[in-house]
Amino acid sequence: MTYYYKLGNIPHKRHTQFHQTDGSLYHEELMGTRGFSGIQSLLYHLHPPTQIQKILLESKRDISYEESVPLSHRHLRTAILAAQGDAIASRIPLLANADVCISVALPTAPMQYWYRFAHGDEVIFIHEGSGLLESQYGIIRYRSGDYLVIPTGVVWRILPDEKVEQRMLVIEAYGHIEPPKRYLNQYGQFLEHAPYCERDIRPPSALITYDEEGEFEVLLKARGGFSRYLYNHHPLDVVGWDGHLWPFAFNIEDFEPITGKIHQPPPVHQTFDGPGFVLCSFVPRMFDYHPQAIPAPYNHSNVDSDEVLYYVEGKFMSRKGIERGSITLHPSGIPHGPHPGMYEGSIGKEGTNELAVMIDTFRPLRLTTNAIALEDKNYVYSWLG
Repeated sequence: MTYYYKLGNIPHKRHTQFHQTDGSLYHEELMGTRGFSGIQSLLYHLHPPTQIQKILLESKRDISYEESVPLSHRHLRTAILAAQGDAIASRIPLLANADVCISVALPTAPMQYWYRFAHGDEVIFIHEGSGLLESQYGIIRYRSGDYLVIPTGVVWRILPDEKVEQRMLVIEAYGHIEPPKRYLNQYGQFLEHAPYCERDIRPPSALITYDEEGEFEVLLKARGGFSRYLYNHHPLDVVGWDGHLWPFAFNIEDFEPITGKIHQPPPVHQTFDGPGFVLCSFVPRMFDYHPQAIPAPYNHSNVDSDEVLYYVEGKFMSRKGIERGSITLHPSGIPHGPHPGMYEGSIGKEGTNELAVMIDTFRPLRLTTNAIALEDKNYVYSWLG
């Protein structure tokens, strides 16, 4: 993240002796990006984080892609999926390329283990639900509308609240997810024109230190496969940390929409910047105020990007036949735009109550067999009227 934060107990000077009550040393762990040149945090453990009891290699959970599909617009109806498993086991990959994998998850159970992704950051958008994101940095209570941004290498698990339905959109990046640079000054502070700022970002709250022995599992995803790491001490044994790298929550309701005299293009909705993609938030907002404005978007060809929209709530101003949890894919190479009647029908309207998450990728996305199974086959013909 872009600013300094700390929790727990840390010594006055970094990389100096910091003693436990029995006289032994706490064990430092520097977690940083881009070698030693990016943002970083320094954590202090009761036990060495390198102390592993056993490693078990799991069979690869390869993504199965649909190989022979024509280029077309697609509508995936994820609302029909059944809820099952925990926040990792319930993930269903739908769209992916070398930069990002987009999945949905409908967990019903808490994770009995912890998880670490070795190759990039993750954003988990909480469409429905509440609970705890637990990591070695502390706990974050999440709620509907939250983006949970988890840096690579963080050990975490999700503990949903009991009897609360959970629905999540998962964006798994092969690189780092950051606020757009145009929102920040040279010191990393959010600028006045940014649609959100430091006050809107929720860092971990209470840091709970576990000093327990036993068998504790951390599931590690790396190089296309999974390994199970078994520790004889609790993985969340951090007594304190400080720095600029930590998981956080940001609620979509805190995104302040940028509006204009005529229709504003998608970059005004950008929330995060990822490797080879951008993530945008479409929130309730006032429409354009030119007397002859057409609020609905014009037809456009995304010649350099695939456009993915995840529909959260409300009635989307340019679409018909879309439901909560729908995902549309409008690939590069062919134009797309509002459905028949929506362009003209938007004239004179003062605002919209739509809520949606958009991911625009700059490399083509591949559809998984899971995606094809959820497809509304008539969507591509819905522009005929």
